[in-house]
Amino acid sequence: MIYKSICAVEGVEACGVKEGKFGLALIKASGTAAGVFTKNLVKAPPVELVRKQIKSGRLEAVIANSGCANAYTGKRGYEDAVTMTEIAGSVLGVEKKNIGVASTGVIGRYLDLPLIQKQCKAIAPKVAQSPEGETLAAQAIMTTDTFPKHALVKRETFTVAGITKGSGMIAPNMGTMLAFLYTDADIGQKPLSSALKQATVRSFNRVVVDGDTSTNDIALCTATGAAGKIPVAEFSRALEECCRQLAMQIATDGEGASKLLEVTVKGAKSEAGAAKVARTVIESPLVKTAVYGEDPNWGRVVAAAGRAGVSFDPNAISLWISNGTGKFPLVQKGEIIADLKKAKGAMQGKKVVFILDLAAGKEEATAWGCDLTERYVEINGRYTT
Repeated sequence: MIYKSICAVEGVEACGVKEGKFGLALIKASGTAAGVFTKNLVKAPPVELVRKQIKSGRLEAVIANSGCANAYTGKRGYEDAVTMTEIAGSVLGVEKKNIGVASTGVIGRYLDLPLIQKQCKAIAPKVAQSPEGETLAAQAIMTTDTFPKHALVKRETFTVAGITKGSGMIAPNMGTMLAFLYTDADIGQKPLSSALKQATVRSFNRVVVDGDTSTNDIALCTATGAAGKIPVAEFSRALEECCRQLAMQIATDGEGASKLLEVTVKGAKSEAGAAKVARTVIESPLVKTAVYGEDPNWGRVVAAAGRAGVSFDPNAISLWISNGTGKFPLVQKGEIIADLKKAKGAMQGKKVVFILDLAAGKEEATAWGCDLTERYVEINGRYTT
């Protein structure tokens, strides 16, 4: 069998269903667990519930619905989130306190619990460790996504894998939209939590589609332990690679996107500073629209970098543009050397890369996003209608 993601991990079973805009995924896996969550002040009830559940350091299953975010729904919304764990627990034979819950979709709407119960009962017998199960689960959590997102990182002695959803409302200041990560490594809760936070900072936190931070962002990682003890540093690198693969897919699938935008900032005094500059450039509407129009207006990159709040000498920077293969200089140590014809040519594919050297240190960071098109306005101008 050929696996794309989570069911390649020993001990993970999954299934899902999608009916129009409304989907439901069930994932069963018992192990040590950690999570990261949205920093939006308006946190959805499922986020509040899982933040409490995860304190035990263990999960045995996850239930996630799409189509309704169950956000800004107050006490009733919280009770509905609890009911979701009860529904999942009853069909999977798992205690509700050990079930993670997540929702995504329209804010300010209440859950259709009868539909969730019906869907849950229908897919529970089909939950299995299979390629079909992981695919159905990934499809079930999609909203405006145009394709299901999988990642699989296999090492000699262990595996890390994940599924995620995300297309719009992407500028998470915590982790991601919805991401469910699994590993067969035997990792303690504290090192698992630290590794997840670090991987999140270097992947999901560096994706910007539109600058909006969701009310429902959740990333959960469960370690089944089936592969035995693994050095924490080795596991952390694999988890970061998995998260990075998922993050790049989210950027590629930005609402209405036609191009992936990647910005690498080098020569910074700190990694955090490099990341701040990269994200500022990525989220600039002027940069995004220039990329969409294949307009080599590289001055917008320099201008965005300058307002990031990071110290550097503008007269010392170097800037290149790339399509992922060829690399063309635009500025060299403060001197303009751009060949605009070559620069425009580098923007005509599906991927546009800017490399900016601040010449202020030795640290670097990369961020991902997408262009900004008319289609983004069309999608979000009629999202609920």
